[in-house]
Order: sequence, then structure tokens, then C-alpha cells
Amino acid sequence: MSGGRLVRLAETARTPISFTFDGEALTGLEGDTVLTAILLSRRALRQAEFGPEARAGFCLMGACQDCWIWQEEGPRLRACSTPLREGMRLRGAPGAAQWPGRGGDTT
Repeated sequence: MSGGRLVRLAETARTPISFTFDGEALTGLEGDTVLTAILLSRRALRQAEFGPEARAGFCLMGACQDCWIWQEEGPRLRACSTPLREGMRLRGAPGAAQWPGRGGDTT
């Protein structure tokens, strides 16, 4: 896993967990948060809503809004406080049906 923002230095013997992020197959370890697992492979979680910056989490404890990402099934989650589960399918941007004004139902 190279090119990520984080580097794992210890606890490498935990059980691997497979998941996808923006269609890319990634692997984390049992006990990782979603944020940790993604940032081991990527530099950022998503693009900022109001500018060109990439977002990678800020407070890392669920108090801010910086680490929201989407599940492919629709609901958002906070990557910093959500435990990684086998088979999760995650996105850094909402799909059309998940966000008002992007072609989905806005009622």
C-alpha cells in the first residue's frame, strides 16, 4: 500500500478486510476505521464542496464534518468513527440519487 497519507508501522498481523472505495478494491485490517483504511492507500477522502481542496479528515473524532463519505447504497457515514467491515462499498462523492440537486429525487 503505497501513496497513501498514512503509513502502518505496527499491528500488521490483524485480519485483512476487503472493501471498495470509488470502485477501487482496497484492503484494511480488522479494527481499522474507514478513515484509516482509506488513507493508507489514498491521500484524501473526497473533494471539498466549496473549493478545489481535497479533504482527508480534520478532528478525527467525529466532531467536525470533514470526513463524511457515502455508502453506495446511499447513506452517509463519518469515516473517522465508523469501523471498517468486510465488503463495504464506499464513495467519496454522492451519487445522483443521494444528494439533492444532482439528478435524484429532492422531495
